[in-house]
Amino acid sequence: MTPGTRPTAVTHEVTNQPPPLTGHDVADDPVLLEGVRREGAEWYLDDLHRIGRRTGSEEVQRWADEANRYEPVLRTHDRWGHRVDEVDFHPAYHALMDVAIGEGLGGSAWADERPGAHVARAAGFMVWSSAEAGHGCPVSMTYAAVPALRHSPELAKEYEPLLTSRTYDPGLRAPADKRGLLAGMGMTEKQGGTDVRANTTTAVEQADGSWRLRGHKWFTSAPMNDLFLVLAQAPGGLSCFLVPRVLPDGERNTFRIQRLKDKLGNRSNASSEPEFDDTVAWLVGTEGKGVRTIIEMVTMTRLDCLLGSAAGTRAALAQAAHHARHRTVFGAPLLQQPLMRNVLADLGLESEAASTLALRLAGAADRAHRGDQRERAFLRFVTAVGKYWVCKRQPAAVAEALECLGGNGYDETSGMPRLYREAPLNGIWEGSGNVNALDMLRALAREPESWDAYRAEVEAAAGADRRLDAAWRGLREELVLTEDAPLRARRVIERAALVLQGALLVRHAPPAVADAFCGSRLAGDGGLAFGTLPPATDFTGLLERLPA
Repeated sequence: MTPGTRPTAVTHEVTNQPPPLTGHDVADDPVLLEGVRREGAEWYLDDLHRIGRRTGSEEVQRWADEANRYEPVLRTHDRWGHRVDEVDFHPAYHALMDVAIGEGLGGSAWADERPGAHVARAAGFMVWSSAEAGHGCPVSMTYAAVPALRHSPELAKEYEPLLTSRTYDPGLRAPADKRGLLAGMGMTEKQGGTDVRANTTTAVEQADGSWRLRGHKWFTSAPMNDLFLVLAQAPGGLSCFLVPRVLPDGERNTFRIQRLKDKLGNRSNASSEPEFDDTVAWLVGTEGKGVRTIIEMVTMTRLDCLLGSAAGTRAALAQAAHHARHRTVFGAPLLQQPLMRNVLADLGLESEAASTLALRLAGAADRAHRGDQRERAFLRFVTAVGKYWVCKRQPAAVAEALECLGGNGYDETSGMPRLYREAPLNGIWEGSGNVNALDMLRALAREPESWDAYRAEVEAAAGADRRLDAAWRGLREELVLTEDAPLRARRVIERAALVLQGALLVRHAPPAVADAFCGSRLAGDGGLAFGTLPPATDFTGLLERLPA
């Protein structure tokens, strides 16, 4: 050996690095479990823990990574030149989908008569999607399509049993030949986006009662799903139509996929631009009432956006807390360092408020679908409010959690960059922040019962915390529908979300959590960044609530 080349020390011995966060129960989370019990689905807890253990397994984490590293591939034609318009997915994607549908996270809750079925489904969706968010899109749309499809009882009778199936059956075949169906939606077009009234896709009725569509859609996710609810201009106005990928006789419908979107995140999920050309469709609901019909689907996908953002925030927090428990800095565990305790406590506070609101809305959805009109009104108003705020806060919270890992968090193998790329998604899909803020104003103007339901929920906590009471008075003073209301809409919807979160935490969370939230979010005794809770905060009480 040449002098000077003999190693004098072991330089690659790994020390002071956290072990992988695997082999744990993701559902073993006090915030989640308390919410599930409170909202009426305690009967689901054994199943939720089983899903949680699988979510935390090394196998599922590998599926999540592979589904995003090996992205969907579009095949417009077969080898002979025939148009096929198919999208190929990595086996890991199909594995994730198989579990999701098999666990009833698609449309199965609609076929479950047990009180709390939609809460159970929401909790399962939160736990399972925390492993990988992209495949949650087709799962969510399948769940959300059922109430919209019920506007046409004959179509619902034909397709709902397969949309509520627990069998994942991929591939383009006649719906009647499949054991389960997935649904999607096509609303936006490139010239209008949110302004669906500007849609140019046309619909012409046929003698047999079907319709023919001609036009395009700008952002249609999960194009390999079996059915799509699509908006198109009929003679009577903008209407909702059911478009199957394969017709009942087995012939493929015209659904030309022009390209797949090259997205910031959500890489496992294919999003496409389909073109319709004499495409067969059936009217859903009343002609000219397409927005009113499809809004049933949008309300539920918005709820899933909120659930997904709460789950993504919690997943990032779990990684940060795990790192801090196992990493030593300056001779002590990182979790014992004062500033890190402040950051994690603040992130935990944000996460608990998000999860509590998300599960409260899931409970409202469950009771609304069972005939509770007050809960239906509450759902109408608070879905917009919660979707706006929880989805808006996710990117900041995930970025802070990523920073807790330092350079390790910026490395792809940590999984944190994927959580970070996913974080802005739910704030955009199913209506951006401005859309939800304006939707809140519409609810206030047209459906006063929705405001009454919100007010009743907040006032159930009246007198419990002076800072909450003061914030509630301020919100009522600001909620005046004057000409400048749209200009102030974001300010109002933010305050509405914080006041409701404060009321829920005062009623249901431990005193340390409620006190810290009201002090930092409602009274302003905190900074703008995470980790700025005041020194008098009960940090021990907050840190006890962190996910394991």
